[in-house]
Amino acid sequence: MSVTGILGKKIGMTQIFDERGDVHPVTVLKAGPCVITQLKTVAKDGYDAAQIGYVDFVKASKINKAMTGHFAKSNVPPFRMIREVPFEVATGETEAVKAGDRILVDIFENERFVDVIGTSKGRGFAGVIRRHGFGGGPKSHGHMFQVQGSIGASSFPSRVFPGQRMPGHMGDVQITVRNLRIRAIDLEDNLLLVEGAVPGHREAFVLISKAKSPPRERRGFAGAATKDALKASKKAAPAKKK
Repeated sequence: MSVTGILGKKIGMTQIFDERGDVHPVTVLKAGPCVITQLKTVAKDGYDAAQIGYVDFVKASKINKAMTGHFAKSNVPPFRMIREVPFEVATGETEAVKAGDRILVDIFENERFVDVIGTSKGRGFAGVIRRHGFGGGPKSHGHMFQVQGSIGASSFPSRVFPGQRMPGHMGDVQITVRNLRIRAIDLEDNLLLVEGAVPGHREAFVLISKAKSPPRERRGFAGAATKDALKASKKAAPAKKK
């Protein structure tokens, strides 16, 4: 029995080269270490899950009395960030997880894709051009080109429809990025390199979990496992009639 996710921090972005010499943009995530602080069960809580905390130094005075007592029940130190993740039972596995167990990045050793949940950068109050990508109006003298223009008819329906794209708060929302390919794992420093961008600023907390529905890779189009994608596509193309 093992958990399916781990808390981490976004370190930044870089690029790596594979065996063929192709470059891949990757995001470096410090995945854990984490500690299980509580186990949720169907009998007591109505569902099975594990509450994990990211190992990060925090003063005891910064934790309120309720959370201090919660951590004392499991005999674990205080944590700044805690989340719940489901756990799975592998075939032939009988050992159960318990409070106080450590979770490291090695849970992704046999995985190829992960899902990452993070909070996007907050952009404050933004107009329609920046928030929704509007083109704007004429840019000649006498025009206000960075406004959205008319937002509703006067005679009918005499109101603005719900969901009208207008200026407002931009960013600072939870975003889930699915099926990010794992490019490298550093077991010593608990680093996970995934191909693609991850929402959030540097040092932002993210929840990394095993991909719920990983993509099915066809033979000849499997990325790094393919010898030559161009040759494979030409070979798969139908032959021309003479």
